[in-house]
Amino acid sequence: MSFFQEFILFLKHRKKFWLLPILFVLLIFGGLIILSQGSAVAPFIYAIF
Repeated sequence: MSFFQEFILFLKHRKKFWLLPILFVLLIFGGLIILSQGSAVAPFIYAIF
């Protein structure tokens, strides 16, 4: 958890709030990749793309 606290403090200090949407999208894609491996959700995820 300290990594996330440091990252938030870095964003506040350096005023790099534009990194948040990029991080959010990367987390969503990572979650989709994890869900699509060997699950029943995979055909629906492939249909989106």
